[in-house]
Amino acid sequence: MTPERKPNGTKETKATAPCRQSPSSHAFPAGFIPPHGGYQKLFAYTKTQIIYDATVRFCERFIDRKSRTCDQMVQATRSANKNIAEGSQVSGTSKEAEIKLVGVARASLEVLLGDYHDFLRQRGLRLWEKNSREALYVRRLGARNASYASFRPFIETRPPEVVANILICLIHQANYLLDQQLRRLEQDFLREGGLRERMTRARLATRARQQPGGSHDCRPPPSPCTFCGIRLSGHRSPPLSLYIVRRIRLIGRPRPPPTAHAQPKGGAP
Repeated sequence: MTPERKPNGTKETKATAPCRQSPSSHAFPAGFIPPHGGYQKLFAYTKTQIIYDATVRFCERFIDRKSRTCDQMVQATRSANKNIAEGSQVSGTSKEAEIKLVGVARASLEVLLGDYHDFLRQRGLRLWEKNSREALYVRRLGARNASYASFRPFIETRPPEVVANILICLIHQANYLLDQQLRRLEQDFLREGGLRERMTRARLATRARQQPGGSHDCRPPPSPCTFCGIRLSGHRSPPLSLYIVRRIRLIGRPRPPPTAHAQPKGGAP
């Protein structure tokens, strides 16, 4: 009996054979929309979230809820927190919008900082010095990966002077973080450009891979001919010297006689 021949492509060989991809499949550009979002991991966002919750509690304890100041302080801290989230999410399609929204968040915190300074000044309360013992303690506590639960015992039990100064320290920390974020966004924009530049680079790279040679011509389209208006890469307008020669030759030729319906210039009407 002759041995039974096995087919060339058995199930085992097909399962263990490595999958070969075309060279151009893994080289295709990833796209022009960069990774975006993830604002929950930003220190500035978590810091403004603490300020938001603490400001709401501060207004409930020490400021009349029906007053306009209470509403403005709550809205200012909410604007700072939510604009950071919106800017992080929109950064994939507009770096300009991200920079503007982070700037709005920074300005909202500055307004809130002024409200707390006014609260202390109008009531004759003491403002902590930058390097005082109390300010240094709040600064060390805020430097950790803290949440509102870390400050809850102080916000909900201490007198208004202490609570206002704690929030002033937290606002200064958030302002520093937002200033650093704005500088980083500025450097990223100068280095990588905006959405239109990324779209152009991605389109040129894709078109280069679609062409057989893998290269593309980045030169601008040829300008139209000065004389005939043809827009071809191989068509060129005649040199100026040849054009002048042709005009000189036409000057010596006699003009054709005027037609019957055409009157010479300066003639009788």
